[in-house]
Amino acid sequence: MTDGGRKASETGQPALREAALFGLCPRCGQRTLFAGWIAFAPRCSACDLDFSRFNVGDGPAAFLTLVIGAILVGLAAWLEVAVGPPWWVHVILWVPLGVALTLGGLRVAKAALLWSEYRQKAGEAGR
Repeated sequence: MTDGGRKASETGQPALREAALFGLCPRCGQRTLFAGWIAFAPRCSACDLDFSRFNVGDGPAAFLTLVIGAILVGLAAWLEVAVGPPWWVHVILWVPLGVALTLGGLRVAKAALLWSEYRQKAGEAGR
């Protein structure tokens, strides 16, 4: 399997999809990227890579909120027109689904952005 023209097995580092889905360190491939559900660990406990030097920011949160919100509003409108359920069905269905999709997507998006910053050797402007 290739990733950016390189085989992940040749470099010994995880490919983007594996790193994002499983929270793998971009340097050594161990599952040490997250300290909580969406909070990065300060550093990798296996290879000592400092995760705090990467600046993922709030971009993934804003993007995911807009995309997931648009999808859920469209599905809720379709359900209302097609079936017309009581209001509490919408609350029970869409609130947990929205929270779960946003948190799960945020974890994957943050891991993917950190992986990308590491691979591209990105840094703050002026450094």
